[in-house]
This record gives sequence, structure tokens and C-alpha cells, in this order.
Amino acid sequence: MDKINFFSEDINFSLTQEEKTSLWLERIAESENTLIEEISYIFCTDDYLLKINQEYLDHDYYTDIITFDNRDSPEDPIESDIFVSIDRVTENASDQNVSFEHELKRVLAHGLLHLIGYNDKTEEEQLLMREKEEAYLSL
Repeated sequence: MDKINFFSEDINFSLTQEEKTSLWLERIAESENTLIEEISYIFCTDDYLLKINQEYLDHDYYTDIITFDNRDSPEDPIESDIFVSIDRVTENASDQNVSFEHELKRVLAHGLLHLIGYNDKTEEEQLLMREKEEAYLSL
């Protein structure tokens, strides 16, 4: 099995350039001196992700991404399941006036950056997260 894998649940969606996207995500991790054991990106619908948000996080709202860190320790190589709502990505791309592909890559990087240790709770953290996303989108 590869380090980075892509699946879909409750939606008919497949990534067009899986290998290229995997290599790009691995380069992000390398740039941040982080090892990846395994990441599973699971593409799904808004409703599917809402159920996960309600069941596991006690949140009752739609979101574009939920990242589950499956490591025993933050120092271990990354092991994660990352759920991505294709509905949210589509809507956000339209709202931001960017292509679907651009927004999808931003969201994929966003989940990985959380696992690397970047947060987005405060305004300062959000700014740094956006800077990192933009820098890696240009890789």
C-alpha cells in the first residue's frame, strides 16, 4: 500500500492525478521534516461528513474537512484518515472564485498541515496556515 491513498464514500468521485497528488503531498511533508506512515483521504458528501462531525466531534455543522490523527504520539510518523466533502470544496471554490482543483489541493494540504502541527484557531494561526497553503500550492 502507498503512503497516501484516496477513497470515496457515499459519492462517485475519483482524483484525476492520484500519483502526482501523492508525490506533491509527500513533498510538503518532506519540506516540513515530517514522515508519513499512511494517510487515507476519503472523499464524501456534505451529509456523510456532517454525520461524522456530529458523531465524533459533537459539531452540528457542515465542514470541508475533518482530520483524524491516528498516531500514538505527535513525534511518530503521520497516520491519519482525512475526510473531505466534495460538496463543500465545490461550493468554496465557487465562493472564492477559484477552480475546483485549486480548492481541492488547498484542502488536501490543509489537512496535512494540521497533522504537521499547524493550527487555525486564532487569527495569527489562520494567517500562517494560509501562507503555508499558498506556498505549497505553488510547488
